[in-house]
Amino acid sequence: MKKFFCVAALCVLPFCARAQEWEAERLDSAVVSASRAGERTPVTFTSVSKDQLSKANPMNSLPMALNLLPSVVTYNEGGTGLGNSAMTIRGSKGSQINVTLNGITLNDAESQEVFWVNIPALTALLSGVQVQRGLGTTANGAGAFGASVNMNTAFVGASPTGSVELSAGSYGTFIGSFAGSTGLMKKGWYFNVAANLGRTDGYIRNAFVRSSSVFAVIGKLSDGRSFRFTYLMGTQRSGITWDGISLEQYAIDRRYNGAGEYTDDEGNICYYPNQTDNYTQHHLQLNETIALNSHITWTNTLNYTRGDGYDEYYKTNRKIKNYGFPATTVPARSDMTYRKKMNNDYWVFNSSLLYRSQMFDATFGVNWSNYRASHWGEVLWLKTVGDVTSPEWYTNKGLKRDRSIFLRGEYRPSTFLTAYADLQYRQIGYHFTGVDSDWIEYGQAEEDRLDYHDIWRFFNPRAGVTADWGPHRAYASVAFGHREPSRSDIKENIKGDGLEIRPEKMLDVELGYQFTAGNLVASANIYWMEYWDMLLETGRLSDSGYALKENMPRAWRRGLELAATWQPRPWVRVDANATFSVNQIADYTSYVPYDDYSGATFPVRYGRTTMLMSPSVIGMLQGTFFLWKGGRVNANGKLVGKQYLDNSMREELAVPAYFIVGTSVSQTFRFGASNLDVTLYINNLFNHLYYAAGWRWEAYSPQTGQISLGSGVYPQAPINATLKVRYSF
Repeated sequence: MKKFFCVAALCVLPFCARAQEWEAERLDSAVVSASRAGERTPVTFTSVSKDQLSKANPMNSLPMALNLLPSVVTYNEGGTGLGNSAMTIRGSKGSQINVTLNGITLNDAESQEVFWVNIPALTALLSGVQVQRGLGTTANGAGAFGASVNMNTAFVGASPTGSVELSAGSYGTFIGSFAGSTGLMKKGWYFNVAANLGRTDGYIRNAFVRSSSVFAVIGKLSDGRSFRFTYLMGTQRSGITWDGISLEQYAIDRRYNGAGEYTDDEGNICYYPNQTDNYTQHHLQLNETIALNSHITWTNTLNYTRGDGYDEYYKTNRKIKNYGFPATTVPARSDMTYRKKMNNDYWVFNSSLLYRSQMFDATFGVNWSNYRASHWGEVLWLKTVGDVTSPEWYTNKGLKRDRSIFLRGEYRPSTFLTAYADLQYRQIGYHFTGVDSDWIEYGQAEEDRLDYHDIWRFFNPRAGVTADWGPHRAYASVAFGHREPSRSDIKENIKGDGLEIRPEKMLDVELGYQFTAGNLVASANIYWMEYWDMLLETGRLSDSGYALKENMPRAWRRGLELAATWQPRPWVRVDANATFSVNQIADYTSYVPYDDYSGATFPVRYGRTTMLMSPSVIGMLQGTFFLWKGGRVNANGKLVGKQYLDNSMREELAVPAYFIVGTSVSQTFRFGASNLDVTLYINNLFNHLYYAAGWRWEAYSPQTGQISLGSGVYPQAPINATLKVRYSF
């Protein structure tokens, strides 16, 4: 692979002759064109503009702001919009959704997740989002195994702009932000800056969030060349909410959260105030785009991301010797507080060569990334001693190297037809070593127990065709992709039965049709996402009690997606979408652990079942009304069908279907070139009490032959409101 990158660089260097003139918009868009679908690319996607993002509730993280898109389901652990949020698309969870910012992958290389709480107020910084469903176009980083979200901040305005925004709402929520841009100055320089401060107490106990972000861009456009440096910093301190609450407790007090709960010496129930998640990220991107001639554009991006953070916990009655203290310590057990800490460094280099002509577009790209992470623990306090300085009671390190090349082309032999092909070769090397925290806590530490090294090589082809005639457009595509296991998939299986886990494979077939005429746009899409070796939880547990994943020989997601926008009158617009799907495992067997902690399991075969957290029906209906000058009223409803907390499809573990209504009313006051916008958002208008996601546990009793069940769920907030005031010029 190293030889390949050297040859690729030498091949493109001779073309570095500047063109005399080049449109600023084309240079800007070239930054993200390598990961985005074009208008006629045979890929299923939805685009969200900067204007649409600006109308989103400021309490919402980006997943919550995308909630009304086709096949999207979202929830927030704290019950509102700030804090830990999650999103599924076609039932595919966050680790299967590839997320890029200006072409750079945001998914954590180890977990393959995007932790949205670490990037607060992202909606205010973006100039556009494209959500691709299915395998989509070639993506850098972890494969898109259900969808991809391509975000862009690369936007240069022609004139200076500025804005100040203040929002306040339910549950002690306050959000303040400002943004400014010089626009494109005489010599081609421009500067953009934005900052945000957010806080909320959250709906459930300990769901507070204290977050801030800073965004800055300095760039220059001139003589067919674009140069830009981007800095994004996000920091957050939030209460731990991921445990959820049991259904029994939900019936008593749905705002309860047991994180940090303990009993003092007098028998009083207390809560540790610092049971928190803390994280800071710094993203630095350096980009140069050169118009080599009227047809060829060369883009290079260098990215560095630094992350530092920790979780802090109060734990009761722990064996002190398991945390780095001498075995002779008296007493042998104590309550304690400790931190699980981590830091990571992520280096990425992307280079793409884009050729555009009337009949043919082609993109050749290379991607190189290195990710290093360290995980370790520190004890802060022992009840029997007081504040302490302990050695690291566990430590492990990981290194992940990702190299890929791709070649994508679109050929238009006529105005009627577009043919598309996309070929990617990807190589991933992953290595980690050390001792995991769970073994230490359970007294099972062995030096270098987590030693692991593997290399995966994937070839991911895609092809399709689009036909346009009059108001009609139809497309068909087929794609094949792979996805490597995550760090937790690997390390938990090492600690468990040591089962071999293999990369997942998926064949994605898409057939779509769109009709556009006058005031109506309607589309339909049929998809078949066929999985081999899909990694799913089967009930087996590691030695420390974490759920293990195993490869399922066959599974599939098949569905029909419908969407329409209709504007029968200038004062009203109606948007709607619906997804009907089956999301099944061909033959599922659950392995229920014995309740005596012996490590034995009891197999229960369920046969064909529905995958966890994969509703068969998702729908949205939205009306927007422009009833008076400068005024806007919006009402929307979101339907999510029944889901299951595991793959057994048992009714006791069902998440009931829910339908949620939201509304907003806004007024714009114009003062010359300035605007004052006032918007009131009301979420969950009809005060529906529901939970949107969760997890489950089960245990088998060899004495009685019975299986005990339990679950943790995430209650969502009842009716709540946010008022936003925005001044812009």
